Amino acid sequence: MDDVRSIFDAARARLADLPREGLGRMTHPRRILGLTRAPRIVPVGTAWHLGVLLVGDATVMATGEITRAVDPGRRGYAAESARHRAELRAAALRGGFADGDTVHFGWTELDLDAVARGEASGPLSGAGGEPMVRWSASGGLAPLRGYLDERIELLRHPPLGA
Repeated sequence: MDDVRSIFDAARARLADLPREGLGRMTHPRRILGLTRAPRIVPVGTAWHLGVLLVGDATVMATGEITRAVDPGRRGYAAESARHRAELRAAALRGGFADGDTVHFGWTELDLDAVARGEASGPLSGAGGEPMVRWSASGGLAPLRGYLDERIELLRHPPLGA
């Protein structure tokens, strides 16, 4: 089987000059004088976003949720889901991300050693002798090397209008 770590090391070398996105972790500050403080999404690093994967300097993660750090603006919402999204955007801003930053949170670190042994970790799988990635919850498996090539090319040359 191709060495999973060497595949990601080669990808990192190709990604070196491309922009990264913020990684955050949701925190719920403790109460002060009986007052509950609003949750925050605090910065914990950066990574390249490659579809279902986040590639950091030393780790690979499965994507979780994504938001943008912005002031939520008006407070009247027709749907509870819109209110929730606005709260997440505000939490990222409160946590220390710059206005407009893309923020990934709820991600899961993947076990590349398990994949090298032929096991699965998140969307990665080592079954069949070749590292594979499940590119969507209902999608099939694709060879990891080809998936990364395609995603890096899309990051380097986004389609028009993106």
